[in-house]
Amino acid sequence: MGYSVGKVAALSGVTVRTLHHYDEIGLLCPSGRTAAGYRSYSDDDLDRLQRVLFYRELGFGLETIAKVIDDPAVDALEHLRRQGALLADRIGELTRMAESVERVIAAKEAGAALTPEERFEVFGEFREPEGYAEEAVRRWGDTPHWRAAAVPRTKQEWIEAERVREDWVRRLLAVFDSGAPAGSREAMDLAEEHRRMLSAFMGDCDLATHRELAKLYATEPVQLGFLVREPDQRPGLGEYIRDAVHANAERGGG
Repeated sequence: MGYSVGKVAALSGVTVRTLHHYDEIGLLCPSGRTAAGYRSYSDDDLDRLQRVLFYRELGFGLETIAKVIDDPAVDALEHLRRQGALLADRIGELTRMAESVERVIAAKEAGAALTPEERFEVFGEFREPEGYAEEAVRRWGDTPHWRAAAVPRTKQEWIEAERVREDWVRRLLAVFDSGAPAGSREAMDLAEEHRRMLSAFMGDCDLATHRELAKLYATEPVQLGFLVREPDQRPGLGEYIRDAVHANAERGGG
């Protein structure tokens, strides 16, 4: 049985123009012609078109698709197995993307739990940098720490979290301004307290994880700004926190 180009277009959902293009580049050439010279597609041609459309849906270029489906070492059954494996990979990828989107939504909803007036009341003029939630998800969204994070939801929870942070920063600056080295007992005790603060938020923050996170305070001003607001910052403070955390980790054997 032969199928006209219009019928194949209707069955497959692709345009006649696309089918003509596939014929011109040799990707899908109809097996026959009618007496009037029109294209006529066989059942085998439709099977080939199905494979073409499947690989195209997975994002393969037409040149690559031609190489794949014309590979003499791959039979129809092997194509199905290959397509099944690719589809499983795609499902996994889409699932991870969906989870990532959900984490961005959760991050934004956590910050949006406060009205603009309440945000000013809690944080003053401090604002999360534009796009930070998305960047945070990109970097840490797949980690168990992110999934376990207990982000404050209510205004009172945010107020309490800010009170704890401000009290810790006040005592940190007193030690820093006194000239005590980062390896002093006072500085290391504050570093350990900071680790426990993070553990309450992350579910767990061991000494090795704490060391890695502390590096960001010395290299990324945005990260330091979340912990110590800009008006309270001092030159070298990020490095001081990092070094105190590292000294505390060494003290704890981590």
